[in-house]
Amino acid sequence: MEVVIVKDAKAGGELIADGIADLLRGKPDALLGVATGSTPIPIYDALIAQVQAGGVDASRARIAQLDEYVGLPAGHPESYRSTVLRQVVEPLGLSPEAFMGPDGSAEDVLAACEAYDRALAEAGGVDLQILGIGTDGHIGFNEPCSSLASRTRIKTLTEQTRVDNARFFDNDIEQVPHHVITQGIGTILEARHLVLLATGEGKAEAVAQTVEGPVAALVPASALQLHPHATVVVDEAAASKLKLADYFRHTFANKPAWQGI
Repeated sequence: MEVVIVKDAKAGGELIADGIADLLRGKPDALLGVATGSTPIPIYDALIAQVQAGGVDASRARIAQLDEYVGLPAGHPESYRSTVLRQVVEPLGLSPEAFMGPDGSAEDVLAACEAYDRALAEAGGVDLQILGIGTDGHIGFNEPCSSLASRTRIKTLTEQTRVDNARFFDNDIEQVPHHVITQGIGTILEARHLVLLATGEGKAEAVAQTVEGPVAALVPASALQLHPHATVVVDEAAASKLKLADYFRHTFANKPAWQGI
C-alpha cells in the first residue's frame, strides 16, 4: 500500500486526476469505478478541468458505480445513479451508455446484485476504483464486520452512516434509506488499482486503522493491505494519527516521477 500525504483536498484531487489521465492516455476505454459523497468531488473537478482544457481525451472512458440506495427511484436526485451522471458522466461529455451501475429499484434486488457483479466481470473489470472511507472504516457500503470476501450484495446501513448521509437529504435522517446495494470487498479488490482519498481530521482514526492496523473485518478498508496496487491519498488532517507519516512523506518525495501513483 502506498500512502501519499498532500497539503489539502484540492491537491489530493489533482494528484489522483493526474493518475486517471495517465491511465486514459494508455487505455482510452478504461473502466473507472467512481465513489459518491463529498470527498471525491475534487478528483472529478480536476479531471473535468483537464478534459475541458484538452489535456486528456476521456471520450471513450467508461464509468462504473460503486453502490446504490435500495428503494429510491432511478431519477431521484440523491440516488447515486443521478449523482454520478450529474457529477461525472455529463461533465466529461460521456453518453449514458458509458455508465453502468446496480439497479436499486429492481423488484428482485438479489438478482440485481448478482447481475451487476457479473456485468463488471464481463466488462473486463475495473481498471481504477476511486474509494472514500467512512468514519468507521467502511468502503463502499461495506460496514464493519463485512466479509472480506464479499460480493455485490444488499447491506443494512449503520445508524452512524445514515447520520453522516443525512446532509444529502435535507438533514432529515428519516429520508435516508436503510438498505443499499454495494460492491462487496471481494469485488472491490478485483479492480486493478484502488485509490482511496480521505480528508479531514474526522477520518484520521479510520485512516490509521486502515493503513497501520491489522487486516480485520471490523475495519473493512484495511482489506486494501491485501491489494497489489492500492494508493491511499490523505491530507494533513487525515494523516494526523499515522505513526509512520514522516516515512510516507519521505518515500513519496523520493519516488521516481515516472512511476505516478
